[in-house]
Amino acid sequence: MKEMITTQKIVSSESVTLFWDKSENLPEHFIYQIFCDGEIVGTTTKTHYTVNDLQADTEYQMEIRFLIEEEEICAYSDSIMVKTAKVKRLIDITKAPYFAAGDGQTMNTQAIQRAIDDCGRTDVVYFPAGIFLTGALRLHSDMELYLAAGAVLQGTDNPEDYLPRIRSRFEGTEMECYSSLLNLGELDHDGGFNCCNVVIRGRGTIASGGVTLAKRIIVSERERLKEYLTSLGDKINECETKDTIPGRVRPRLINISNSQNIVISGLTLKNAASWNVHMIYSDNILTNNCTFYSEGVWNGDGWDPDSSTNCTIFGCTFYTEDDCIAIKSGKNPEGNAINKPSRHIRIFDCKCAFGHGIIIGSEISGGIEDVKIWDCDVKSSLCGIEIKGTKKRGGYVRKIRVLDCRTSKIMLHSVSYNDDGIAAETPPVFSDCYFENIEIGGEVLNPDRTWSQDAAIVVHGFDVPGYEARDISFRNILFSGRQEGMEQQFSMKYCENITVDVIRCL
Repeated sequence: MKEMITTQKIVSSESVTLFWDKSENLPEHFIYQIFCDGEIVGTTTKTHYTVNDLQADTEYQMEIRFLIEEEEICAYSDSIMVKTAKVKRLIDITKAPYFAAGDGQTMNTQAIQRAIDDCGRTDVVYFPAGIFLTGALRLHSDMELYLAAGAVLQGTDNPEDYLPRIRSRFEGTEMECYSSLLNLGELDHDGGFNCCNVVIRGRGTIASGGVTLAKRIIVSERERLKEYLTSLGDKINECETKDTIPGRVRPRLINISNSQNIVISGLTLKNAASWNVHMIYSDNILTNNCTFYSEGVWNGDGWDPDSSTNCTIFGCTFYTEDDCIAIKSGKNPEGNAINKPSRHIRIFDCKCAFGHGIIIGSEISGGIEDVKIWDCDVKSSLCGIEIKGTKKRGGYVRKIRVLDCRTSKIMLHSVSYNDDGIAAETPPVFSDCYFENIEIGGEVLNPDRTWSQDAAIVVHGFDVPGYEARDISFRNILFSGRQEGMEQQFSMKYCENITVDVIRCL
């Protein structure tokens, strides 16, 4: 019986992007054939494909076939009837009545916000080439932004341009934070989705104030919280750094709260004052073919699903000072009480060129499950593929599948940093994690761009009976970076039912 390929799609007026999950235990040589109206339009070994140069407002019948050595069809998709979108009316921000100036000096916040407010479901806010300086902007349901090649939506480095503060969540705790450059939805952990069906795409760049903006906010916030920080005394040492608490109010590049059906595609995303794309209590967030830059920005994460579901990222490249991708679900008792897990996360065909890697945690108090990662290259990273949490967190990480990846290392472990706040009643549990066809270098790329050796696989559970890391499987693992034997590649403690099947060293 042939396997079915369940296909999802992204549709514009001129193209359709198909993407699908990767099956486990694939043969060495295989190929996907893409059909449009009964004819082959392309082949790929990746699990996504874009059919371009289509007619707007037109139906096409598409199908995917999976072949072994171009002979036997062993999997296929249902025939998919796809209708491309109608051509939308352009709202050019440089034209009347907006007259935004792309000179890199004129403040365009009001002009751009007016264009956004005027955008209906059949319109698109259009940014031609130019550098458009702005403060915080607020998007709404049923709209689209398009940045042409050479267009830069450039946030300032002035904290005043990111007011008023909004309700948000940072490092697992709800709080008032500065508005982000782009803001979607309003945070409400008891409420439903209040911003839906937004597309942010193109070939341009969305950037913010980076290091300068971050430093200015931290200095201001440290002064505002001076008495509170002093009152903490030695408890301040539970934080990662002295800037941890005052730094939590920094804006993200794109803040997505209580939102559903959001697409971010084709863009360069760079220089947030903290994380770049952060989705909280949201669903069906899709990011593809983007490049993330945050080198030099403390906490400069790339893409962070936080108590969110059905989040997918593929075809992206990361140059980040911190985590390339970080999956989260709240911190300590608040995260346990809100109890919103991150579930059904898909990460594939992504590359870490510089950064910490693909991370689950450390904020895991609401639980994280059903994460699948495949065809990713995180060999040039500090942490590789990492699952982490402190003993205070509570919650769980389970049902993690990692296939066909290259990485610097694999870690499932307890950590001691960023450990402030009241402890949950129990430690977390790491369980049911499966790693197959993984090449591990055993060398990590440090922030100063030097390389150092480290254990290739670390499995450290919690030193409390019943909270060991358990049911962890490694199959067909290749140690490629060093010549030591297997016993030097593993570090394990407080764990049970660890399965190791087929380990090779170059």
